[in-house]
Amino acid sequence: MALTMNAMDRFEASMPRLEAIAYRLLGSASEAEDAVQDTFLRWQAADVDRIEVPEAWLTKVLTNLCLNQLTSARARRETYVGQWLPEPLLAGDPMLGPAETAEQRESLSYAVLTLLERLSPNERAVYVLKEAFGYTHREIAEILDITEAAAQQIFHRAKKHVADGKARTEIDEAAARRIVEEFLAAATSGQTDTLVRMLTTDAVAIGDGGGKVPARAKAFEGARAVATFLRGMFKPGPAKRAIVGGSAGIYAETANGAPAVVAVVDGRVVGVMCVEIGADGIAAVRSQVNPDKLERATRRWAATDHGEPLFHAF
Repeated sequence: MALTMNAMDRFEASMPRLEAIAYRLLGSASEAEDAVQDTFLRWQAADVDRIEVPEAWLTKVLTNLCLNQLTSARARRETYVGQWLPEPLLAGDPMLGPAETAEQRESLSYAVLTLLERLSPNERAVYVLKEAFGYTHREIAEILDITEAAAQQIFHRAKKHVADGKARTEIDEAAARRIVEEFLAAATSGQTDTLVRMLTTDAVAIGDGGGKVPARAKAFEGARAVATFLRGMFKPGPAKRAIVGGSAGIYAETANGAPAVVAVVDGRVVGVMCVEIGADGIAAVRSQVNPDKLERATRRWAATDHGEPLFHAF
């Protein structure tokens, strides 16, 4: 069925919100784009003039598509090579969506997106719709075809799971850059003790190479182990240059609203390391080096100016 211009305009006006919802639900920009495209196909096939509240209709269709995707994704991730981490989004990416409130900023953080992987699909949907987009429990109940009481119970359970696992402390962009610069200086100084002092005692380091770029299958745990790993990672060597395709420029940036280290080779983002800050120091570093999950970051990088790198590595 061909859409009228008014129906097209309605959908296009909803796209940024739909993409932001799908990204938070799936942790993947490419999968979020696919879910929004599938939503459009259903919108195109519907009798849109009979849809009283287009935003509610589109949200319901998109959310249920994402729930189906999450169920199948769980099976795929069981066979995933190494650790699975979300796809990072660099500062300014429109898919990050609303970030006016602390709850919205938290819901898009890399740390929380990683924690959301532990939730059931329904828990994740309720948490995202409530915390990030302010849907009421009644609206969520209608979207998921559950009772309002069930929506409330699921939300409280999901929020507790997330609260129990997070260590993030909110900081502004200038402070984030300063922390990353100090972190990089310590990691490249050759003084492991300096880096250890910046880390919490139970700090972890996790990498996702997707079987395409070498990344340790098991996380490094403890400040000393993480510091030793980071020192080695930033140490130059021909093998590393061969893996990434050259010498990488290292930048202090933000990704998903938090401090991040971005490695770039010839305009191509080859790694994004998200730094999680806790009350007592750096609690986690999560590195995305799977090239399949860095394509959008590379497009975003090409569209913005970043100045000179702090240094070159590898």
